[in-house]
Amino acid sequence: MKTNYEVRYAAHPQDAKSYDTARIRRDFLIEKVFSADEVNMVYSMYDRMVVGGAMPVKEALPLETIDPLKAPYFLTRREIGIYNVGGAGKIKVGDTVFELDYKEALYIGSGDREVTFESVDAAKPAKFYFNSLPAHKNYPDKKVTKADAVVAEMGSLEGSNHRNINKMLVNQVLPTCQLQMGMTELAPGSVWNTMPAHVHSRRMEAYFYFEVPEEHAVCHFMGEVDETRHLWMKGDQAVLSPEWSIHSAAATHNYTFIWGMGGENLDYGDQDFSLITDLK
Repeated sequence: MKTNYEVRYAAHPQDAKSYDTARIRRDFLIEKVFSADEVNMVYSMYDRMVVGGAMPVKEALPLETIDPLKAPYFLTRREIGIYNVGGAGKIKVGDTVFELDYKEALYIGSGDREVTFESVDAAKPAKFYFNSLPAHKNYPDKKVTKADAVVAEMGSLEGSNHRNINKMLVNQVLPTCQLQMGMTELAPGSVWNTMPAHVHSRRMEAYFYFEVPEEHAVCHFMGEVDETRHLWMKGDQAVLSPEWSIHSAAATHNYTFIWGMGGENLDYGDQDFSLITDLK
């Protein structure tokens, strides 16, 4: 078992305009979310969100605290949202065990408790993707499935963006301090997400793309409306989206992605839209 982490610092939009491909990928792309019997994390200075993944295969994996937190437990001053994007798994929170199947989620509130990840079958290991943010109080732990979600069906096949937005770890479903997470599933024949593009300076965001066939890729767009950049991504990779940046993508195949937000408010609809024709 091993816990790996790195710290990512925030970028000013004026500076980001000069970044080349290598720098953009280094600062915003999270290439390795999962590795066998390891917990990988990125501690971001964008609202201090931690983005990570745990893939237990031969052993159970504890959610260990990391040095930047300066806390006895990972969740001492944090809340966390977790999605299982692999085989059946279990998450032990203190003395309580939650069973998570594919595309099921778990919210865990703050507090000095041990958290452990485990797979039901090592041949089909669970893959737990998580976002964590600072929390000012404890809210109850809760498992959330798609049946519990607030679902918004949007787009059309003609627009290449027919999709279901499953709002799962959001304040319409359960109380949180600042974490909001959901899962968007694109229908076959649709590849565009989050168009028209928008920003929300009150919140940062992270995207995790999965259900991307191995021979396909996702092109993630970011940057200011009049100064966009792009990142080519594979499946099971994540990307940080600063509060000043758009966040949208198109792929060579339909796919699913998990979005997570943290910041000033819990209003999902608080978005500053731009016209597609204004993008540059």
